[in-house]
Amino acid sequence: MRKSIAVPLGVAAVGLAGLGYAAGVEVNLYRLRRFELPVLDPGSAPVKILQVSDIHMVPGQRRKHAWLRSLAELEPDLVVNTGDNLSHPDAVGPVLDALEPLLRVPGVFVFGSNDYYRAKKLNPTKYLRRGDISHAPKHERAQNDWHELQAGLEKHGWLALNNARGAVQLRSGGPGSGTGDGGGRRIAFVGLDDPHVQRDRYESVAGGPDIDAEVTIGVTHAPYLRALDAMAADGLPVILAGHTHGGQLCVPFYGALVTNCDIDTARAKGLHTHTAPNDRTSYLHVSAGCGTSRFAPARFACPPEASLLTLVPRR
Repeated sequence: MRKSIAVPLGVAAVGLAGLGYAAGVEVNLYRLRRFELPVLDPGSAPVKILQVSDIHMVPGQRRKHAWLRSLAELEPDLVVNTGDNLSHPDAVGPVLDALEPLLRVPGVFVFGSNDYYRAKKLNPTKYLRRGDISHAPKHERAQNDWHELQAGLEKHGWLALNNARGAVQLRSGGPGSGTGDGGGRRIAFVGLDDPHVQRDRYESVAGGPDIDAEVTIGVTHAPYLRALDAMAADGLPVILAGHTHGGQLCVPFYGALVTNCDIDTARAKGLHTHTAPNDRTSYLHVSAGCGTSRFAPARFACPPEASLLTLVPRR
């Protein structure tokens, strides 16, 4: 009798310990991942891109706030923010303050559904069954002050890419110098609004790479296959996305169980490729992000992250 009781108690203890680690430890183990993408012309100097994603800020998250500010020490040439900055209606100010040192660097951004709509309680079994499929909100939802967030980012020169094309000039004075004269290198972007809530309209931005830029990069929050197919088919050599949280609660030595979209779990995070139906292939980087919904504040075998992506000459 004692043995039969001890086994389930032991399993429960291990489960509680794992939950405590996921919610109290790993969720704060911020890390930087580094990748090289050989997409520039031979002889070109490298370009350092810092990608931040899925911040899901809640007021009072001091560790996350300090870590985000410290990323400016990397001196990136530009910053790409792939959305879901908010997880609380009062988080616009804290997000802008956390990003303030990076706002001195040229940057671009797209929004995710959590930037537009206030976070709500989740049913975790839904994700384990089938994920949260792409759909527009079925009912009117309370919104965050995303206009204030967008204005705060644009005030510092960051470029909004929600169903938009654009380009930035890298500052010739050097990374983060703030003294560039506009004579720097030109990097172009094709961006989508969030496919997760069906705000994407690729037909409005289609047209292939910008021939006057060194490279054209596709940016979207959620890496749904329709978005990846459209960008790759259009000849964009690089696509950057977030949204998946890398699976968030993963199995050690196995990886993600879900992606919260229709991309396969093998590409839930990190650098991979994507081939469109017309056989054109792009590099695809999916960030696991550095936050979680405030209603599911745990990570397991999937630490919060940002990525430093260095574009280098083609080999």
